[in-house]
Amino acid sequence: MRFTVSKDQFLKALNAANHAVASKNPVPALSNFKLELSEKGLEVTGSNSEITIRCIVPYRRGEEEIIRNAGMGSALVNARSLLEGVRRMEGSQISIDVIDESIAKVGDGKTSYKLPCVKAEEYPDIDLEPSGTGLDLKCADLASLVEATAFAASSKEQARPVLTALNLEAENGELSAVATDSARLAKKTISIDSDVRFKANVPSRVLVDITHLFENAATVSVFVSSSKALFRFDNTTVSTRLIAGDYPVTKAIIPQNFNYYLEVNANELLSAMGRVSILSIDREPVVTLTMREESVEVSSKNDVAGSAEETLSTCRFTGERLQVSFNSLFVNDAIRALKSDDVTLCFQGEMKPFVVRDSNNPSIVELITPMRTY
Repeated sequence: MRFTVSKDQFLKALNAANHAVASKNPVPALSNFKLELSEKGLEVTGSNSEITIRCIVPYRRGEEEIIRNAGMGSALVNARSLLEGVRRMEGSQISIDVIDESIAKVGDGKTSYKLPCVKAEEYPDIDLEPSGTGLDLKCADLASLVEATAFAASSKEQARPVLTALNLEAENGELSAVATDSARLAKKTISIDSDVRFKANVPSRVLVDITHLFENAATVSVFVSSSKALFRFDNTTVSTRLIAGDYPVTKAIIPQNFNYYLEVNANELLSAMGRVSILSIDREPVVTLTMREESVEVSSKNDVAGSAEETLSTCRFTGERLQVSFNSLFVNDAIRALKSDDVTLCFQGEMKPFVVRDSNNPSIVELITPMRTY
């Protein structure tokens, strides 16, 4: 196998496929990129057996020739060495020549590397063909679902693996995404032009990576089967195993009726929480809201570091006096996910989960569990 390829296009494919390559892998072949030159173009594949990403660099894009001097074939090349080598080269064209399926000569006319190769036959056979239920979405719509919810997924895989997933559910012309780590919950729902039905626990980190790869892509095709989800956009295919287990039933958790409402400027609340929480020495900075119709105070207290308090100036509270304490990082994440100038915090009581929402966008719900400070 040999070819000369545009560095920019090759590097973009390597960076994308590298999202699926683990630094330590029990399958030695998966520490490599699989490079295959076929009629489609240059296929660059990275995988860790759970997640696989394949990017195709086409021979041409419009009038631009991207690949030339092509000789068909395939090989496995160490992912880290190839990616770093190509990244550091200064030339605009990268040439690769695989010799006797054992050495890949990589150069740009100024710098050259000789990297060991492995026969492509040693790479696991990975099925990247669509199967199951299919749905076409705008990339912007899928990205909005992920941005509004993924931050609330758990990062602790050993405790309850299913909580590291983003639960995607399609039914009745709607697609919803839910994430929870049991202390908070985020949900967003969008309308879809389809009557498909499916439920899937997709690893949240995979969905975050996918949205980072969209770039200029307009649409993404999603396929969900009993064991995997597959995403196709532009010249990229991402396949991931689904996380096994039943996702918590969350509909009953989200309250519908409230007794207290705090309408507040988002930036003012974020800034106030940031100022008072600097005294926190805990991993979970606790902030307290003391709310009355005539005033709202944001405060933090620590037996060692002291206390801080700030009165909000741009807000309106409806209800009798209420005091609620919470992890300020959770409220910070929720407000930033809403992307609204003004937000409303809706409460049922002191120790009951409360909702942060944008009154003009009911499609997003951010639910947070209060913390007891006594």
